[in-house]
Amino acid sequence: MSESYGAMPEIREIPEPEPGDGEVKIEVQASSLNGFDAKLARGFLDGDVEHQFPVILGRDFAGIVTEVGRGVSGFMPGEKVFGVVAKPGLGDGSFGEYVVVPEEIGLAPLPAGLPYRAAGVLGLAGVAALACVDAVAPVHGETLLISGATGGVGHYAVQLAAARGAAVIATAETGPQVDLMHQLGAAHTVDHRGDLAAQVRQLAPDGVDSVIHLAGDPELIADLVTPGGRFSSTLGVNSAQLGDRSLTVTAIEAIPDRIVLDHLATETAADRLRPSIARTYLLDEVPQAFADFSNSGNVGKLAISIGG
Repeated sequence: MSESYGAMPEIREIPEPEPGDGEVKIEVQASSLNGFDAKLARGFLDGDVEHQFPVILGRDFAGIVTEVGRGVSGFMPGEKVFGVVAKPGLGDGSFGEYVVVPEEIGLAPLPAGLPYRAAGVLGLAGVAALACVDAVAPVHGETLLISGATGGVGHYAVQLAAARGAAVIATAETGPQVDLMHQLGAAHTVDHRGDLAAQVRQLAPDGVDSVIHLAGDPELIADLVTPGGRFSSTLGVNSAQLGDRSLTVTAIEAIPDRIVLDHLATETAADRLRPSIARTYLLDEVPQAFADFSNSGNVGKLAISIGG
């Protein structure tokens, strides 16, 4: 948890949460670290979202329903579930033994055969990746550049876009990152540490059809899109920031509704969507996970093992 804006996360004992009307209490078995959590811990969301201190960090969860509040009809104690903490303010989080979430948003059943560990890294990043891909809507044969492809959102976006037939150009550092990007379906990789524009132009001389922007200079990357192309960003980039470029620009908001979570879980259970887990931490190692989060050598997700 965090006691103040920008305070270092720390482990602390607090009373178990209790479900209110329309809420579900879950014994958390697995979670993961997201960019949202890192921003929250560093105080970057001060003034943007209401904070109720102490703030319990963590958005993703997979676990077992232990109790339901009045009016809950879709879930029962003993049911395995996963999802994203999607309450309007910041206070409750999933980096703890229990979490209470509303039935109506951010909660879905865990399909048979999908392990807690995989579901615990799926929620927020998977929802964001699917929203990014839907926004640029690649069709078979189109070129799509994913900047930030090796991150939690990016490695899912590579797979989702490739499954639609797009020729994905993924940013990756030479070595294991490149190998994994190709395994996940990328047609090409470019090293963001070098001359990114020159590398992309060599592959797509007239520009790429669309971009998913998860990292890097948005204007430089937007210049690599052919006029009339599409540009989606999880970093709040909008058309005003990109000037008079002839692009359809979408600032992505990851909304974890039941339909989206069910789709992601079904694809993962069927092995059509493969979570890549760089490292797994125990609950008391979460502060170290925050310290490791910015390591550019990581590919995919940092998982948190809590129960079991």
